[in-house]
Amino acid sequence: KCAHLRLVCQAEQKPYYRSKLWLCGITLLGLGEVGNFTAYGFAPITLVAPLGCVSVIGSAFISVFFLKKTMRTADILGGTLTITGIYLLVTFTPNVPQELTARQVQNYLVSWPFLVYSILEIIIFCILLYFYKRKAVKHIVVLLMMVALLASLTVIAVKAVSSMIALSMKGKMQLTYSVFYIMIVLMAASCAFQIKFLNQAMHLYEATAVVPINFVFFTTSAIISGVIFYREFQSAALLSVFMFLFGCLLSFLGVIIIARNKKEEHLQFYFIDCGHIPGQKLTGKIQPDSHSSCYGTLNKEDDLVKRQS
Repeated sequence: KCAHLRLVCQAEQKPYYRSKLWLCGITLLGLGEVGNFTAYGFAPITLVAPLGCVSVIGSAFISVFFLKKTMRTADILGGTLTITGIYLLVTFTPNVPQELTARQVQNYLVSWPFLVYSILEIIIFCILLYFYKRKAVKHIVVLLMMVALLASLTVIAVKAVSSMIALSMKGKMQLTYSVFYIMIVLMAASCAFQIKFLNQAMHLYEATAVVPINFVFFTTSAIISGVIFYREFQSAALLSVFMFLFGCLLSFLGVIIIARNKKEEHLQFYFIDCGHIPGQKLTGKIQPDSHSSCYGTLNKEDDLVKRQS
């Protein structure tokens, strides 16, 4: 964002991908996603997915230094709630073994809870897709619910792929199993369609509305998929489950408060005022009097009509 704003202010316009600042930003973004991918191999989905709210806090505070935005009271309140929620998430996350083998992934894929969950998810997605395609319903909730349904498959596949790669690097080869490549295809396909619907939502609605709703939907679907597919809360105590959900609620509330009523930053496109165009200065009235018979025409056209009459 900072790179785009700087490029607009320059006299000599150049493509954004030639900007060193933009390249630095996209590189950091890629490294962050690599770290996010790796985290799924060492921690439960129910912990990694909600911690995505850290990026929202980081964006709010870093924009003060790079985009010269004003720190609002809502940013401080939302950041405090989100940090409190993160503390509860880390403290009460389920303690489950994270070494996930290809055999375990195969067993999870054919388990009846996941099959029932998959059927329900496919039905809901087809209904939403019908309204999106046939009825042209492009409400933000419809679009982001489709993104969330696809995201639940993405996090399942990402955790499986990341865990099998981590085990293979430790000497327990898992890359020879066909389920590893099935999960890679599922991860790539679900990510591609997520981008399609998320891009549509960003095109039709403001980011201040898309970001918090997408975070809430994505995190909820990821937690549900982690509970059903990987059974991450199978042996958790009731108090731990309650405090974990309370931490999620605080994180959701914090993200919504940070994004609420935040003004969109639009790029400024410069134009030349008509009064500053060099040439003959027009002192006459361009638009004729509203009571004239030639109302709606230019002065020269009005004179031509008079001469002809």
